[in-house]
Amino acid sequence: MNAQTTNKNEESMADEYGKAIARDTVRLERLLPGPIERVWRYLTESDARGKWLATGNMELKVGGTVEHIFNNNALTGHDDPPPPKYEKHACSSTMTGRVTHCDPPNLLAYTWGEESGEDSHVRFELDRRGDKVRLVVTHSRLLSRDMMLSVAAGWHAHIGILIDRLNGRAPESFWPMHTRLEAAYEKIIPSTPAQN
Repeated sequence: MNAQTTNKNEESMADEYGKAIARDTVRLERLLPGPIERVWRYLTESDARGKWLATGNMELKVGGTVEHIFNNNALTGHDDPPPPKYEKHACSSTMTGRVTHCDPPNLLAYTWGEESGEDSHVRFELDRRGDKVRLVVTHSRLLSRDMMLSVAAGWHAHIGILIDRLNGRAPESFWPMHTRLEAAYEKIIPSTPAQN
């Protein structure tokens, strides 16, 4: 495979949509620039994670606390305000969880949004692919189709920003990207997702 073919494969994977793999679960897969230790740092360290998702402390042990402090309006430095549906997220918001699996630098999983009483679960799997890293994000225990649409669009947008950051590119503004992706997922994710 030559470099041009590899670049096309990476670009097409970056544009691939996540899939509803069960009634309450969405999964996205991406190929990221390595090394794997750098990607792990972007998942686990507050300063690096804050460049694509959220800042906050994370105890890297089973049962450890996870804190995400989101500020999507300032994530890329040139963001638009959120659409009316997400106005409550216009300012900084905090989400907490607990680590359920931690095997550096290959696996990290934790509950998502424990403070809401509707905690879901997110799992990050990393494996080396030459000088690249395959990332699989699986978000489960999503209670409604609306939540699945929002989560799928959110991960798609946030991981797109991560890919841009890892490649040294300026990312697209978060909210316009999220809005566009959520409309696309509305067409992709079936009204009745696959059974577990």
